[in-house]
Amino acid sequence: MIAAYVPGAWLGEGIVPRWPRRKVQVAMGVALLGAAMLLLMKAINESSQNWPVFAALDFLPKGGLALGLSNTSLAIGMAGNFVLGMLMMIGIGLYAPCMILIYVLGMDPRAAFPIMMGSCAFLMPVSSMEFVRSNAFHVRAALGLAIGGLPAVLIAAYVFTSLPIAYVLWLVVVVVVYTSLNMLLTANQEEIVKGEL
Repeated sequence: MIAAYVPGAWLGEGIVPRWPRRKVQVAMGVALLGAAMLLLMKAINESSQNWPVFAALDFLPKGGLALGLSNTSLAIGMAGNFVLGMLMMIGIGLYAPCMILIYVLGMDPRAAFPIMMGSCAFLMPVSSMEFVRSNAFHVRAALGLAIGGLPAVLIAAYVFTSLPIAYVLWLVVVVVVYTSLNMLLTANQEEIVKGEL
């Protein structure tokens, strides 16, 4: 699955940096709404264990015990991760979609973590080349996010690991929906301004 993810990201990075800004905003907005739906399904799944009101809404597969895939399941997993690699280039994260894919394929949810970590680790050098070459990123913003990420990891390690996963998921759903709607509204306003000019 990791081997399938990297060429998907490579194919995506060859396309996305050449898109106009509005097209990227719309694509990210739609992709984030899709991710929010997947996260919402996961949040309902986690919440149904403690809050009976969510039990009727819990239609997400529970996953299984398998730690590996073979034959058709492996082919589906590879195809799914290939597509997720392409989607990563328009800003959709890997965690929620990969977790859903793992659940649907009947694997132990813990199997998602090495797949996600390995996919993202191999993705970075491959996907960043075209963005750097075409100067399709803001250097100061990237540096600020990288520096800000260091203390954020430490805070998350001590704060978020003590929170129930259901609370964290609901918080992430709210943030992702807000970000998605903000992207779509910004893209719409830019189109209106462009039309007036």
